[in-house]
Amino acid sequence: MSFRLRALALVMLLVIAATAATAWLTLRQATREANETAAADRADINRVTGELRQYGLRHGTWDGVGPTVRELSADTGQRIRVTTATGSGAPLADSDVLMGRKPRRTGTGAPLLVDPRPELRLPDGLVPVTAFKRTITEIAKYRSGTAYAACLTRSGFEVTVGRDDHGVPTYSAGRKTGSGGTSASRGSCQRPKPTTARFARYDKAGRPCVSATDEGITPCLQRVFAEQISDVAPPPLQVRLGALDEPPSALAAAPAVTVAVAVAVAAILGALLLSRTVLRPVSALTAASHGLGEGDLARRVPVTGRDEIAELGRSFNRMAESLQASEERQRRLVGDVAHELRTPLANLRGYLEALRDGVVDPEPELLASLHEEVLLQQRIVDDLQDLALAEAGALTYHREDIDLGELLETCRTVHRAQAERAGVALTVETPGGEPLYAHADADRLRQAVGNLVSNAVRATGPGGTVRLSLARRGAGAVVQVGDTGHGIPAEHLPHVFDRFWRADAARGRATGGSGLGLSIARQIVTDHQGTIGVESAVGAGTTFTIELPTTAADATP
Repeated sequence: MSFRLRALALVMLLVIAATAATAWLTLRQATREANETAAADRADINRVTGELRQYGLRHGTWDGVGPTVRELSADTGQRIRVTTATGSGAPLADSDVLMGRKPRRTGTGAPLLVDPRPELRLPDGLVPVTAFKRTITEIAKYRSGTAYAACLTRSGFEVTVGRDDHGVPTYSAGRKTGSGGTSASRGSCQRPKPTTARFARYDKAGRPCVSATDEGITPCLQRVFAEQISDVAPPPLQVRLGALDEPPSALAAAPAVTVAVAVAVAAILGALLLSRTVLRPVSALTAASHGLGEGDLARRVPVTGRDEIAELGRSFNRMAESLQASEERQRRLVGDVAHELRTPLANLRGYLEALRDGVVDPEPELLASLHEEVLLQQRIVDDLQDLALAEAGALTYHREDIDLGELLETCRTVHRAQAERAGVALTVETPGGEPLYAHADADRLRQAVGNLVSNAVRATGPGGTVRLSLARRGAGAVVQVGDTGHGIPAEHLPHVFDRFWRADAARGRATGGSGLGLSIARQIVTDHQGTIGVESAVGAGTTFTIELPTTAADATP
């Protein structure tokens, strides 16, 4: 993705984040205000129904409920319409009418039910007959008390209400309020006494509860109490709150504006921070790349974090390190080649000039020595060419399934004469049974193993042994070339595969070749998807180990 697209994506991300944050905060505010409104509505509902129920319970009638409805509407801000639940639906009180307004249509919500009738409470443990008698007494008490309270209300007196031990209200007259019948007195309101016929009806209704088993005596007597007082108690009310044409409550503007400004500031700061985070590393990379292009291979960029820009910086640093290492290897290679060729070529030049000037006679031994020196230089050039082709991936391989055991036998045959001249025993150990096959270029692999064998023979003194072994390891094969020579010090082991490195720093002809054999062997093994390693102990010998993948051919009978 181009940087322009990334910048566009960054801007879109900021816009989406800002929009989402604004929407979330606005929704949160709306939800909070809606919850607060719902809580306030519940509180209003509880207050309206509670005070209306208390009015009916205290006065024994709904007469004069209008001022209470008007006061509740003014305090709660609700439109209140009160009708009886069993009547014709004509309103007992309407806050719009009470406040001089034109009555509005009521809301579509379900009406609230207000039932002012008390619930009889009977203590636990009463015997059935006693509970029955107390119920009859409480029925008579409530009927007479509620009639008395209704009379006081209509006559303009305050009513004081209390409750007895069974939850039934008790009434007493208070001061004159100035409303109602002005000529009435407290004495004009009497508590009616139940007649014998009434008691008989109460007795007949409650008597079956004494022997009630399914329903239980207490629920049965409570039901009888509610039935026997229903004709004198204030009827249940239906209360409707609200109106259809009420304007909806609006969200507070100040919090919304504050949230929007805060989100905008946060988005701007985030954009500045992200742009700085992105552009500063890009500027550093641009400057470093210019320096690298001008030849400053030591140029690096500071890297922090784990994002894509940081990964780009790490990649640039790895590239610069690779270029610097490649430059160092190239310089070292040029120096090594010059060192390897300078002395032999100077010797050849000196002898050739001496032969031309007649200073030295062209004896066969001298010509043979010069020819051997030319062959050695030719070998160095050929090895350099092979190594360059292998590292460039241009070395040609002709792969086929080869028997690794036969390859080791061939190497022993080729190097037997060299080993015999050095007085070294050359042995081969292969596993019994089925042969091990590898899909490889036989000539190149034989070249790699041959380089190891040649080095081992040169490093082993007379009477020593060079051992070639082959073994199976899991799904692969292991080829080892070990000797009993003088070994390699531990500090030299990391360098054995470097170009022109030799254990003998004197570079004498008797102790070694060009110093390229191990580098070529490692590259050939790597190209065959294998690995090569070395173990050595001074005075005990050295062992090179090659691991190669095997093919399915070794599983065939």
